[in-house]
Amino acid sequence: MHPEPTSGLVGFRGPTACSAAGITYRQLDYWARTGLVEPSVRPAQGSGSQRLYSFRDILVLKIVKRLLDAGVSLQNIRVAVTHLRSRGVADLTGITLMSDGATVYECTSPHEVVDLLQGGQGVFGIAVGAVWRELEGSLSKLHAERTDTGETVVAQDPADELARRRNRAV
Repeated sequence: MHPEPTSGLVGFRGPTACSAAGITYRQLDYWARTGLVEPSVRPAQGSGSQRLYSFRDILVLKIVKRLLDAGVSLQNIRVAVTHLRSRGVADLTGITLMSDGATVYECTSPHEVVDLLQGGQGVFGIAVGAVWRELEGSLSKLHAERTDTGETVVAQDPADELARRRNRAV
């Protein structure tokens, strides 16, 4: 039985993180080198080493991408990411990030969301729990690596004929 994508026993290599978050490898590399989103499982350790990202790291990457797409500045995104890092993993599923394109607000209740919307300015929201569930589905179809043994965790994508054959051979 393979561990779940959200398990601390699972890490994801850079190309998998890019695919799941919808970003380029150049963005991933830049964000890691500048400290915006660093891999928490295994940082790069010299030329040729593989970074390893946790589920939570990729969740933050995906949120950063959505904020960038909405026009939020990298400076304001850095503030939001620092705040997200300070939260426990379980806490993240219950929050909605709202932004007016400049400032990022955290809302933990529908009342707070309504208050922001009644302010009259245009805002958009990211329901972190929905992004979490979407990411779980994406990552379950991509290969991972066990953090304790280094063993490859083969994806369980039922639509992937090659993976089905590989799994039968094991």
